Amino acid sequence: QGIKARDMLHQFMEKAIQEKLQRNNPEDDSDALDFIINSAKEHGKELTVQELKESAIELIFAAFFTTASASTSLILLLLKHPSVIEKMRQELMSHNLYQEWQSCHCPLDISLEKLSRLRYLDCVIKEVLRVLPPVSGGYRTALQTFELDGYQIPKGWSVMYSIRDTHETAAVYQSPPSAFDPDRFSATRIEVAGRFHYIPFGGGARSCIGKELAQAILKLLAIELVSTARWELATPGYPAMQTVPIVHPVDDGLHLYF
Repeated sequence: QGIKARDMLHQFMEKAIQEKLQRNNPEDDSDALDFIINSAKEHGKELTVQELKESAIELIFAAFFTTASASTSLILLLLKHPSVIEKMRQELMSHNLYQEWQSCHCPLDISLEKLSRLRYLDCVIKEVLRVLPPVSGGYRTALQTFELDGYQIPKGWSVMYSIRDTHETAAVYQSPPSAFDPDRFSATRIEVAGRFHYIPFGGGARSCIGKELAQAILKLLAIELVSTARWELATPGYPAMQTVPIVHPVDDGLHLYF
């Protein structure tokens, strides 16, 4: 049934893609699929229909739950650490973004270039994804036989890696790995020096293709929250967090007053 449903979805996607490829105004960006097509063209690449189908399916299924999970973790961890919220507000004020919203109460005009200048915000998002990575792990296939800590891993075996355990046990972290410490990613404390000590989006050639978009979404959400809202628990205590299949609150969810 799953394969049949996948084939039906691919058939629908292919029809939509063919319609877009044949339209009269190919430069218009009206949805995510248009952005994928036009972005590839800007980089001198013409994606095949199969590549477009796979990209569209990835956006629909891979991004939805993980982005919701990371957004929930962001709200929860900021609630637990009000000093981080205050430091974020100070950074927004230093870039005149907080005052801009206070004066007009209108949506902030924030470009990717402006986002890149908010260094502490970047540290906060990275730390949220380190402490509560939405995805617990991933799989890779061994391309050749190798040894790891005295164990031989044969060529062709599927190897599972744990993102959460890696973030909790990596020897590069100076402050306790269990602590929520955005400053560990600051320019003065480069703790994550290795390639695979920090892997919320996986690693290597097959890391998450949407990682830049996901981080931009989380940054915009964080700016909106600390600029316009204050929030508190609507329950006596914090909910427990379940880590599989993705990180999410149990005990009837995360209930808040805004």
